[in-house]
Amino acid sequence: MVHSYIGIDIGTTATKAVVFSPVGQVLYQTSREYPMYHPQPTWSIQKPEDLLHAVTDCLQELNQRFPEASFISFSAAMHSLLLLDEEGKPLTDCLLWADNRAANQAERLRDSEEGPYIYQRTGIPLHTFSPLTKLWWFKEEAPAVFQKAHKFISAKEYVWQHLTGVYQVDTSMASGTGMLNLESLDWDQEILKDLEIRPDQLSAVVPSTYFTKSLDGKYTLVIGAGDGPLASLGTGAIGAGKMALTIGTSGAIRLPVRGPKVDPEMRTQCYHLIDDQYLSLGAVNNGAVILQWLKENVLRSEASYETLFEQAGTVPAGSDGLLFVPYLLGERAPIWDANARGCMLGLSIQHRQEHFVRAALEGIVLGLRHIAEVLLPTEADRANVEICASGGFAKSELWVQIVADVFQMRVILAETVEGSAWGAVLLGCKALGLDCKEQAGEEQVFEPNPENAEVYAAAFERFREVYPMLNSFKKVGSWELIPSIG
Repeated sequence: MVHSYIGIDIGTTATKAVVFSPVGQVLYQTSREYPMYHPQPTWSIQKPEDLLHAVTDCLQELNQRFPEASFISFSAAMHSLLLLDEEGKPLTDCLLWADNRAANQAERLRDSEEGPYIYQRTGIPLHTFSPLTKLWWFKEEAPAVFQKAHKFISAKEYVWQHLTGVYQVDTSMASGTGMLNLESLDWDQEILKDLEIRPDQLSAVVPSTYFTKSLDGKYTLVIGAGDGPLASLGTGAIGAGKMALTIGTSGAIRLPVRGPKVDPEMRTQCYHLIDDQYLSLGAVNNGAVILQWLKENVLRSEASYETLFEQAGTVPAGSDGLLFVPYLLGERAPIWDANARGCMLGLSIQHRQEHFVRAALEGIVLGLRHIAEVLLPTEADRANVEICASGGFAKSELWVQIVADVFQMRVILAETVEGSAWGAVLLGCKALGLDCKEQAGEEQVFEPNPENAEVYAAAFERFREVYPMLNSFKKVGSWELIPSIG
């Protein structure tokens, strides 16, 4: 009998369930999509029942096909928030990382005397993506709901409780809340005291290798970790000389570090994974969601993404001078501005649909390079580092080559682009003492094209100049811009 291991990745737009062999071969894959809603301009939410049904549907399908699977381990998108009543029923929708309603609370906390100390203890910048700032929003803007809440949890915890009957959270997911002390790996008592919430209103913190039986006894469940840290693990980007790059709906750059590491200027994040393994990283709001927006709302194209990318491949590097700054959902690292906005610069009559698509691909990557400049600030720092890529973007050779060329670094694609699901399986094998290849094998290597180095270096310099310029304006009404005075 061939052993099989299951990794379930509860993502922002879909839940993916992947069945692996012990050597990382994908035996089967299924997914369930669900919508993201924006009932107000700054809000980004999902229905908790959509997420739960997606996971249970995947489990039912896999149970029929792989009833003897050794375990199921979980990955999940980080920074979500859900308030529950005493009966475990949702009082709110599930607020996502992209929900910017807490901009005022984030700004106040960031500028407060306590702000730097909160960041130093938790490794999470004070920005609207953080559940900490959203809890302050509920406390101040919806106090009746806040007072009624019995539990404050993430989407992953909501699913885990339905499967196990217990509220638990792994250290990886907990370290993304802005409330976990990175040294003690437990809830920070000072933060909870300020919020006036009790530790028992949060889930119990457990290691990412924690496992138990499901309520129905069918499955051995491993709690796993957040999708970002698991993507690093799953693509082999945990060792020295490796840097993980992921682009899904959002995107991130992650470097492995031993022990907690924070940035003096509060530009990066830090997550715990396992033992003394942490990740220093920066995440962006604006990943592949930008392509969806461009295709559906601007180009209004019926063409497939594959066709659009093929057309974009006919455009030279630099998109004939067209520069796209993709801050459509505000931005996280390294600028941490929930009110940031995007723009297209350098438009001319020669630019066509394919230029817009390539400029969007390049703009997303330029945003990630901006983070890499913080994590690896000198050319000497970057000289011997390889990029381990994962996420849906890795299915596009054009986009991966753009990464290699913008960074002027070697890019390695793992055998499976489902790095988070594979990382969850690796944790599961460690937890249960099962045989498993440590990392998926290399499938493709993309070398940087030195002929494109100069054009992308110039594009990056322009990219870095745009945000300060836009920041000299302020938003009035529905994105009417006027110069800021004083």
